[in-house]
Amino acid sequence: MQRIGVFVCWCGSNIAATVDVKRVAETLGQEPGVVYSADYQYMCSENGQQLIKTAIKEHGLTGIVVCSCSPRMHEATFRKTAESAGLNPYMVEIANIREQVSWIHKDIEEATVKAIILGRTAIAKLLLNTPLTAGETGVTKRALVIGGGIAGIQTALDIAEAGYEVDIVEQRPTIGGRMAQLDKTFPTLDCAACILTPKMVDCAQNEKIDILSYSEVEEVKGFVGNFTVKIRKKARYIDEKKCTGCGICMSVCPSKKGLNEFNMNLNNRPAAYIPFAQAIPNVAVIDPEQCIKLKTGKCGLCSMKCEAKAIDYTQQDSFVERNYGAIVVATGFKIADLKYFNEYGYADNKDVITSLELERLMNAAGPTKGTLLRPSDNTHPHVITFIQCVGSRDISGCGKPYCSKICCMYTAKHAMLIREKYPDTEVHVFYIDVRTPGKNYDEFYRRAVEQYDVDYIKGMVGKVYNENGKLMVQGSDLLSNEQITIASDLVVLAAAIEPEPSVRKIATLLTTSIDTNNFLTEAHAKLRPVESPTAGIFLSGMCQGPKDIPETVSQASACAAKVIGLLAKDKLKCNPCVSISDDSMCIGCGTCANVCPYGAITYVDKEFRLGGGKTEVRRVASVNEAVCQGCGACTVACPSGAIDLKGFTTKQIMAEVEAVCKR
Repeated sequence: MQRIGVFVCWCGSNIAATVDVKRVAETLGQEPGVVYSADYQYMCSENGQQLIKTAIKEHGLTGIVVCSCSPRMHEATFRKTAESAGLNPYMVEIANIREQVSWIHKDIEEATVKAIILGRTAIAKLLLNTPLTAGETGVTKRALVIGGGIAGIQTALDIAEAGYEVDIVEQRPTIGGRMAQLDKTFPTLDCAACILTPKMVDCAQNEKIDILSYSEVEEVKGFVGNFTVKIRKKARYIDEKKCTGCGICMSVCPSKKGLNEFNMNLNNRPAAYIPFAQAIPNVAVIDPEQCIKLKTGKCGLCSMKCEAKAIDYTQQDSFVERNYGAIVVATGFKIADLKYFNEYGYADNKDVITSLELERLMNAAGPTKGTLLRPSDNTHPHVITFIQCVGSRDISGCGKPYCSKICCMYTAKHAMLIREKYPDTEVHVFYIDVRTPGKNYDEFYRRAVEQYDVDYIKGMVGKVYNENGKLMVQGSDLLSNEQITIASDLVVLAAAIEPEPSVRKIATLLTTSIDTNNFLTEAHAKLRPVESPTAGIFLSGMCQGPKDIPETVSQASACAAKVIGLLAKDKLKCNPCVSISDDSMCIGCGTCANVCPYGAITYVDKEFRLGGGKTEVRRVASVNEAVCQGCGACTVACPSGAIDLKGFTTKQIMAEVEAVCKR
């Protein structure tokens, strides 16, 4: 016989302002099996938890229902409270009467009735609950970081500093990411390469870090503490162990018409190339789409000239399979495609460029060696117009509804650098709003306006068109309420940033959540900002949302701290709410194994006794409880109803449904 206690939380005025909590407690106290019912202002407080502990001991409670906020917030809190009072932690049910009741209802009577129904539902389920015991699994003391930009680099360095091995998987030939393409960084205007390169070198020299560049994650199996990852190492056609990075292959390669991705396709590169001078690993790679030898079987000049004999045209993709305790996603970002914004003339005019292309034009290692020239004719531009929020804060459907966060600041940086180096150049900036939320950011923006005389125009640009060799920027000045046209030599678009396209594949492999904009979703925006809802998966950098370099580095270190906390444990408690198969009902069809995202279900041959002393051997499902994560996909798919989920059985769910329908 169950002896249930009900505890209704006011949550200050969050719940009590809309729900008659005393009436809820009194009504639920009359439900079958309930022997104690009370309300309290803050049930999650120390006094509130003590109230629960005292009631468990004095009334001999076998289970408790807490009517409060979302179980995502305090289910673990109340389970620990129950366990400390001698009650099985899985005999605790949470009725969410804050998010699902008080926050969405205004009428007190309506909200109170709904709160009673949800409380009654939790009681009905608890009456069928049985105590569960969590098992334990070991932890692989190694971490995987997917992405080798500044976020991935900082995360890896911090994890390695704590003494744990970590692998960085980077899909490009070198680590460094987008930061390696930048010239200066705001608000200090220090050299991006000067900050980044030492960290890249530290990664290469750290014995705890293994860099798997030009590689991709192909398959992920397992669960928190015990992931098995299959990694594809793409063929470089160059032996990494032999290559010295001398660059002879680059200089002798006759095929030099490939677009230079590192320079945003503003110039060409040879088929054999090293992306940039500080690349790590400092190993060349051959582009098979451009290499004459690989396409026609002829040439081979780089192989003949390579003194290290590192060229290998027969090289194939290879695979590495390793085990990890934790996985960090740091896949970074890209500039949004501007094909939907024809009004700015990006596709038709070479002198309409993106901000990232401007970074390469201003970089000493860029295609123009740091001299700012117009891409169309290599002349110096005397009038430059910046257009903000191209694709950002766009609710029309063509762009992104969110603010890209860094555009206002890097435009101010570009404007200042241009005015400082080329004082004869006019700089105009069309903006909607200027957003400068970081430390010393507003002062930085004011320097651009007051010290460098950058012309900021509050208004939108309607069209950019070419007229007699000039780019005519037609827009509105909202402060003067006038339509203006600026004849420009160069137009720079602050395009929206979006997640790296590979993030969707990664999210599928890791069974993590993504939002409508393809950014990875954190477990809790405030309390668990660097954790994925999937245990053991962590988020670092722009894969989660737009952020600048300081914020990215901060999040990377926070992410590393969470990973270190996980790897420091020798054992992890397993989720006891796992699937269980009834052998007598299982028909061995294989449906449950096919839908299981964790590979927790296999099949075994089992002997069954029949009447008359006869036996038969049947194929039945077997659940590995250490691997199962309790998602419930198998229970829905099973055609014979043989599989159920501990803690969420079909009987328990139907009891909840009946309680909701009860009046």
